[in-house]
Amino acid sequence: MSLKYAIIGCGRISPNHMAAALDNKLHIVALCDIEEVKMDSTIEKFNLPLDIKKYVDYKEMLENENPELVAICTESGKHGQIALDCIDVGTNLIIEKPIALSLEEADMIIEKANKKNIKVSACHQNRFNKSVQKIREAVEANRFGRLMHGTAHIRWNRGEDYYKQASWRGTWEQDGGALMNQCIHNIDLLRWMMGDGITEVVGMTDNLIHGFIDAEDLGMALIKFANGSYGIIEGTTNIYPKNLEETLYIFGEKGTVKAGGKSVNLIEEWQFEDNLDNSEEVKEKYHENPPNVYGFGHNPLYTDVIDAIINDRDPYVTAVDGRNALELVLAIYKSAAEGKSVKLPFDKCSTLDFKGRFNR
Repeated sequence: MSLKYAIIGCGRISPNHMAAALDNKLHIVALCDIEEVKMDSTIEKFNLPLDIKKYVDYKEMLENENPELVAICTESGKHGQIALDCIDVGTNLIIEKPIALSLEEADMIIEKANKKNIKVSACHQNRFNKSVQKIREAVEANRFGRLMHGTAHIRWNRGEDYYKQASWRGTWEQDGGALMNQCIHNIDLLRWMMGDGITEVVGMTDNLIHGFIDAEDLGMALIKFANGSYGIIEGTTNIYPKNLEETLYIFGEKGTVKAGGKSVNLIEEWQFEDNLDNSEEVKEKYHENPPNVYGFGHNPLYTDVIDAIINDRDPYVTAVDGRNALELVLAIYKSAAEGKSVKLPFDKCSTLDFKGRFNR
C-alpha cells in the first residue's frame, strides 16, 4: 500500500523528508512552496517526474490532490495553521519541529486530530537514533534506579549568513531563537528521558552577539521534574568557530550515561550497576556518524508514521510529544522574561509574548 504524499515547504530541511519519503516508497503527488525555484530544485535533486504537480497555495493542493500524508516543512510560525487546515480535510501529518509557536495552536492540533482520528507526528527524529533508543531501553527497564538529574548541552554556531538565507529565522513571529530552533530536539530528549512531567522551570536567555535577530542566542534553564529529578539545559549558537557538540547526560542512582556527537548519535559513557552489558561493546554498537546535525532519524520516523496510519495506532512521536517540547521552551522564555520561576503545566503562551525582549 503506497500512501499519497505531499510536502509543504521545500527549504533547508525538506531534502531529509523527501529522501525518507522515497526510501519508504510513498507516492509523491505534489510539492508546495511559495517559491517555484525551490520546487524545481527539489525535482532536480531527487530526479522526480518533471510533470509532478507544483503548487504555491497549499489549500489548492489539498483540494486537488487529496494526499493521505503531508509533511509540513515551512517556517515555524506557519506550522500551526497549516496543520489545522490539513486536519480539517482529513490529512495525516508529519510536522517539522516545533509543532507550533503557541500552546493554543498545539492544543487545537491535538484536539482536532483526536476528534477526526488523524495521525500527527512531531518530527523529533533524534528519538530514533540508535544511541537514544538504547538509552530509552535502559530508562524503561529501570536500570538507572532513581533518576537524579539529566543535562542537555547544545553548543553550536550560527552566523549571520545562516540568518540571511531566510528572513524568518530568529524572529519571534516565525521562529524564536536558539532554544526553539536549534536546541528543541535535545530539549525533547531530556524531557522524555526524565519522565515528561515538569513542575517548575527557571530560565535565563540573552542575545549576546546576534544583534541582527530578534530572539535569543543563549538560553540556560533549571528544571524540576514531577518525579523529583532535575534537569539542566544549556543552549547556544555562539560557539566559536563552528558546531562543537550536542550532548545528553542521564544520571541515576545505579547508572550514568552520556550521548554525544553531532546529534546525540554516539554513546560516550555507559555505566550500570547491573553490568548487563559491556560498556565498550555498547559504545561500539550504538554508534552512528551522520553527515550533518539532522542525523539518520527521518527515515525510521517516516516508516513508523506510515505503519501508524495503516494500522490505526498512535505514532511513536506524537503531537503531544511535540507540545511537551514546545511547552518547555516557552516556559524558559517566560521565566527569563519575568525574572522568576514558572510553574507547569500552563496552557497559554506564544513566542509573540516575548516580542521586543532584546530590543537594543
